Amino acid sequence: MYVNEISFRVRYSETDRMGIVYHPNYYIWFEIGRTDYMRSLGCNYRDIEEKGILLPVIETHCFYKKPARYDDVVTVKTALKEFKGVRLSFDYEIYNQKTELLSYGYTVQVFVDKNLKPVNIKKVMPDIYYKLISNK
Repeated sequence: MYVNEISFRVRYSETDRMGIVYHPNYYIWFEIGRTDYMRSLGCNYRDIEEKGILLPVIETHCFYKKPARYDDVVTVKTALKEFKGVRLSFDYEIYNQKTELLSYGYTVQVFVDKNLKPVNIKKVMPDIYYKLISNK
């Protein structure tokens, strides 16, 4: 199974007064992981959207184990958990520089057109379909 990793430093604006990352930022980090995962396969979101296909999140969950803090270097590990042509889900794990698991979770997305109607990506963009299916 292919796992993409991206690392970055926690910015001050992502933390609360105690220097701990405010919880909604983990979902932003999931998005960073997901878009970097797709980009690493040659599936740039911008290119997909320019062809009239959108990929909204329809479900998400995050489990918090330990806090990330200001100036920590965090790594988001992203893997494609399930892909069925219209619907796909990703798993995420977020680690600090000490390789401690800070949080983990998942998102579920669905390929839709601009009218928000589900789209079978295999029929509309077979190149994207085969890139995703071969890395599951």
